[in-house]
Amino acid sequence: MCLAIGLLSLDTKSMSTRGFPLTKLADIDDVLEGRDSIFDLQAPLDRDRWTGIVIHHLGRPFGTPESIHRQHLGYGYQGLGYHFVIGNGNGLADGEVHVGYRWDDQLPGAHVVGDAGTQHNAHSIGICLIGNGDRHPFTTRQMTHLVRLVQRLQQELGIPAQDIHLHSDLAEGIQNPGRFFASGQLQEQLLDPAR
Repeated sequence: MCLAIGLLSLDTKSMSTRGFPLTKLADIDDVLEGRDSIFDLQAPLDRDRWTGIVIHHLGRPFGTPESIHRQHLGYGYQGLGYHFVIGNGNGLADGEVHVGYRWDDQLPGAHVVGDAGTQHNAHSIGICLIGNGDRHPFTTRQMTHLVRLVQRLQQELGIPAQDIHLHSDLAEGIQNPGRFFASGQLQEQLLDPAR
């Protein structure tokens, strides 16, 4: 029994650390040579799957992909439920974007609760900001990298602005990413690419 638990623990760790830090996230106006590392994936990019983006906060001031992975296992999910995690300097560097294994393998997320969960977990990209938007605003670097990430995903996948949601837009009674989230700042910078 102890051996089985130990083996499961090793597998849990490997799933959470699979993924990679995004080391270059260009501004939408910058010309990139070659492709972004955001699209250098283990699995082929599933353009037909991804029709939206949902933005979340962790609800805690500290977090790493590993700690969120363990938390999500405790909820009964199969590991880290988000496709991307953006750090605040407490666990992940301020503005650091971690690309989770669900994005790398082009798997559905486990990030939207409520009636809309089935549809959005299957077809929306989940992005989580470390921190609690009900207590504090997110850092400037977090917001800058969130906007760049969303714009790159919109540009590459043709996701229109109306399909970028806050978790609170989709789940009744949820304040996520919180009252201090700069939704106006995000809305002003969304693209509206032709699909």
